[in-house]
Amino acid sequence: MDQTGLATFLRRRREALQPADVGFPQGQRRRTPGLRREEVAVLCQMSTDYYSRLERGRGPQPSEQMLASIARGLRFTLDERDHLFVLAGHNAPARATRDDHVNAGMMRILDRLQDTPAQVVTGIGETLVQTPLAVALLGDQTRFTGPARSIVHRWFTDPDERGGYAPEEHATHSRIYVAQLRTVASREGSGSRAAALARQLRAESAEFAELWDAHEVGVTYTNRKRIIHPEVGPISLYCQTLVDPDQSQFLLVFTATPGTEDYEKLQLLSVIGNQRLAT
Repeated sequence: MDQTGLATFLRRRREALQPADVGFPQGQRRRTPGLRREEVAVLCQMSTDYYSRLERGRGPQPSEQMLASIARGLRFTLDERDHLFVLAGHNAPARATRDDHVNAGMMRILDRLQDTPAQVVTGIGETLVQTPLAVALLGDQTRFTGPARSIVHRWFTDPDERGGYAPEEHATHSRIYVAQLRTVASREGSGSRAAALARQLRAESAEFAELWDAHEVGVTYTNRKRIIHPEVGPISLYCQTLVDPDQSQFLLVFTATPGTEDYEKLQLLSVIGNQRLAT
């Protein structure tokens, strides 16, 4: 681990970012260039003390998970992420098999959607990052670990996952999830994470196994998504998808038509979500 090199690299990248680059208000006059350490800590989901020690060359060797969080928080490109891993004493992740790095351009778009439910997901349904309103609408989907990181896995193994959708729509959701997973597994091959997830689910869920054996492909959602929220009730939203082909990731953006009841519910949800954060 190159502590000095890591510290210098982190400091230089922090100083190169402006508050507007990450969706923060400019605020009062700043005495130092770029972001403050505490702001970076928030972006990277770690304590200010831990990040500060890394930047001063006094911290422990960060784990790969922590480095991935830093790379997302500081809006690194893939080249910058790989350099970060090497400085920290890890091998750079294989780009073809590791897809938990969010493209810097995708993160910049997300930064400008803080008043909108939006999130970045992988091809196998792992949510990598969410806006606050997406958390208020769908819950924190980034907290899961292991196979449960994938919504496809949770859908077929955790009954609670289906509570946000009307029972009459469950069968359609199941068909879509299986078809989407089959598409990714076919594209990435039998050694991919998608194929491994399919094998695991086939052994764990009779419903999944039956749908998988049906070999359906091309089953997709419409751009309307109906969600049953525990506090605001049913809410119907438009879901627009931006695809990053290099990363095999998707930016999902949920909107409602102004003046409609669904729009009013979304506004109420933003207030409820803010109150939860304040609490």
